Amino acid sequence: MARFAVLALFASALIASVSGAPLERRRTSAEKAAASASAAACATAPAATASAAAASSSASASTSTAATQTAANFQALDYADFQISDGVAGNAEAEANAVFVDPFANVDLSTVSADVLDAIQTMREAAEDAETSQFNPAIDAATGADADALQVGKIKNKVLKLTGEVQGINIKIAQAQAKGDDTSDLESSLAAEQKKLTTNIATDKKSAGAASQSVV
Repeated sequence: MARFAVLALFASALIASVSGAPLERRRTSAEKAAASASAAACATAPAATASAAAASSSASASTSTAATQTAANFQALDYADFQISDGVAGNAEAEANAVFVDPFANVDLSTVSADVLDAIQTMREAAEDAETSQFNPAIDAATGADADALQVGKIKNKVLKLTGEVQGINIKIAQAQAKGDDTSDLESSLAAEQKKLTTNIATDKKSAGAASQSVV
């Protein structure tokens, strides 16, 4: 009888062990799934952060290149290196000034060299070409949010183009005045271009915060 009692106890312990094993496996599987989900979330967060940082870097790369120029070393840049249409609307005036105006802060514009004036005009022409040859066709082909962002980018590009135009005229006026030449025609041109610039700056500010898309 004692032997049967021992066997019964052994069998009972074995059954309890076997019946408990699947439950432990289920807990382990659930824990693994939770750990996997947590790891995936942790991996996704840095990736999203990196993506946002890359977009921000791309948007500021061209203006940072232009901002390193001064009146002494100003030279014509490729359009992609000074365009301001990426990012958002609302600050086009300051961004365009960083390209064409700020490099000449506290500089007597009458002393600007012919080469530098040519560089300003070349860059202004590049911005104008981007408007007619790239922005307009891209806007016509786009729809919805893409078209809206391109239109915002076009306005920012207009601010850029007109800022370059106004700065070029200001330099010509300063140089003509230094020579004692008549500046009435230049003054008329300046007034017309400044009016266009003011209008487009106002349009950009009305769209402040809206997504803006370049064509490069």
